[in-house]
Amino acid sequence: MGAAALLCCVLTACGGGQDAGRTGAATATSAGAKATAPASAAPSSAAPSAAPTLPPGPGGAAPVFSHGARDGAKRVALTFDADMTSDQGPRAARGEHFDNPALIETLRRLKVPATVFMTGRWAEQYPDQVRSIGGDPLFEIANHSYSHHAFATPCYGLPALPRGQARADVERAFTAFKKAGAERVVPYFRFPGGCHNPSVLRELGPAKVTAVQWDVVSGDAFAKQAGPVATQVISQVQPGSVVVMHCTRSAAPTTEEAVRKIVPALRAKGYEFVRVSDLIGG
Repeated sequence: MGAAALLCCVLTACGGGQDAGRTGAATATSAGAKATAPASAAPSSAAPSAAPTLPPGPGGAAPVFSHGARDGAKRVALTFDADMTSDQGPRAARGEHFDNPALIETLRRLKVPATVFMTGRWAEQYPDQVRSIGGDPLFEIANHSYSHHAFATPCYGLPALPRGQARADVERAFTAFKKAGAERVVPYFRFPGGCHNPSVLRELGPAKVTAVQWDVVSGDAFAKQAGPVATQVISQVQPGSVVVMHCTRSAAPTTEEAVRKIVPALRAKGYEFVRVSDLIGG
């Protein structure tokens, strides 16, 4: 697979198929499981513990959250995957932009809370932005792995993480956030591509993270026009929805413009924007 094709698979995987590799046995959502208080002890010095999480799944497996309660409360969480794989440093050095500062500034200007799921490699590339995002009370930083490799296969052509390395990869990303000086890091993890299985959920159990999926796919990866992205989100959002989008300028160039359309349209429908922690805690 060529580099461009692989990158397309990677970005599409972040928001293109939430059911890939999923199993229902170890899945919990806020509609059917009450959030617990913040954990009293983090799994390592790098990992956070100051946000609500779901109780463990069967056998201590990491729980999975896909959307908030469908109780009529019009709350929606916009989430943004800040993707960068472990081997994309040379491309960044040549000037490719895996960040999107304009998107973050638009969220600030519109006063939209959001959860940003970062890879550890992204945090290493853009430490100043990590500190800025993590220091802003509008936002929270969550974990999207260190390397953006697949935790279960097949997964949209992503390279496979070696067996037994899931927890280490997640904790390596938390360490990268801490090294960058990030605050407001929450104990949530999003699988690259959304791909997981019961085995990897059990492996992540000791990391004490809640795995966060989504119920609305924005379609912003490699979109050439913002209008269809905005229309897709606006038409699919329900009370408690988690929307997956991207904070990656080179591969999701229309996201900032789409947000400028999405936010006023959903507010006109009575929706309140919240972070994932607000949905889980609510």
